[in-house]
This record gives sequence, structure tokens and C-alpha cells, in this order.
Amino acid sequence: MSLIKFLTSKVFFKQIALAAVAVVVFCFLILKWLDVTTNNGEFITVPDLKGKSVETVKIELEDNDLVMEIQDSANYNPKYPKYSVIEQDPIAGAQVKEDRKIYLTLNPSGYRKVAVPNVVKRTFRQAKPTLEALGFMVGDITYKDDIGKDIVLGITYKGKPIDSGEMLPLKSKIDVVLGNGKRVSN
Repeated sequence: MSLIKFLTSKVFFKQIALAAVAVVVFCFLILKWLDVTTNNGEFITVPDLKGKSVETVKIELEDNDLVMEIQDSANYNPKYPKYSVIEQDPIAGAQVKEDRKIYLTLNPSGYRKVAVPNVVKRTFRQAKPTLEALGFMVGDITYKDDIGKDIVLGITYKGKPIDSGEMLPLKSKIDVVLGNGKRVSN
């Protein structure tokens, strides 16, 4: 039988029809299998986790068939308890599939520590913005007899003298000792 006769024969058309039916049935079965295995159309609403402790969040996510993934700690936020969730992704109310990872950002236990800059023997006008730019707060200002008016003679934290380079928590109040411009009497 020649190729042209075979391509125009009933046997060839029957084989093409059977192959087409087989492809359609195979595609239908694959789509049904995907619907079942991927839970097509079934969603879970992400709960609001902000402000909750890690233990509470873990229980709540397990109850909703979701997975917790802690990303990192952010900058300390005093509005939230220590080690509580301050951010989540996806956000609360989002529709997600079962076993979806919920990425959490936790509130650290306190402010991060920053090195104290060298402000001794500088004017208060220079020292104050330097300290504030790093996140410190200027606390009490006391004066001491020294010829240099408003020159920083020393800095203290919680009553103890500190040196430049010491690590203190962000937002710490640093007290400043300044010269009053009077000569030191001998």
C-alpha cells in the first residue's frame, strides 16, 4: 500500500479519531486530578497576627493549616510587646491555599545598640545634633566651672560616666556636663 492510499484510507482516519479522543480523555483526567490535588477553589483566610506572641501565632496558624516562617526582627517598636508580630505577609484577610507560608517580622526585645560618638571637648551646639542623629536623646544638662563655655566636659548614662565607642541602646538619655565659662579657682 502506498503512502497516499494509506493517508486517505478509513483505517488512518479511525486511528486519528482514536488518538484525538485519547488526548481529550487524557487532558480531562489530568485537569480533574489537578483540581483534586491543588484544592482548586478552596481558600483559607489569613488571620490578623499583629501584636500576638509567637506561641499564640503558631497555634493559630496550625489550626488554619498554615505554616509560620519567621523572617527577621525589625527595629524595636515600643507599641508592641517584646517578641510579638509587628508585620505579616500576606496581610490579614488575604485568601491563600492550605500549607501556605506566612512570613512574620518580630519585635525585638529592645532597641538596638549604637556606639556613642566622641563629643567631649566639642561645643554643645555640635554635640547635641550628633547624639540625636544617632538616635540618642539628650537628658539632663549640668554645668561645671570651666573656662570653655558650653563645651562638653563629659557625658553620663544613668549616672555613670561613659566613653566614646561604648554601646548603648537607641533612644538612651545621655546626660551632658558642660563648662559654664567661669575660670577654675585655684
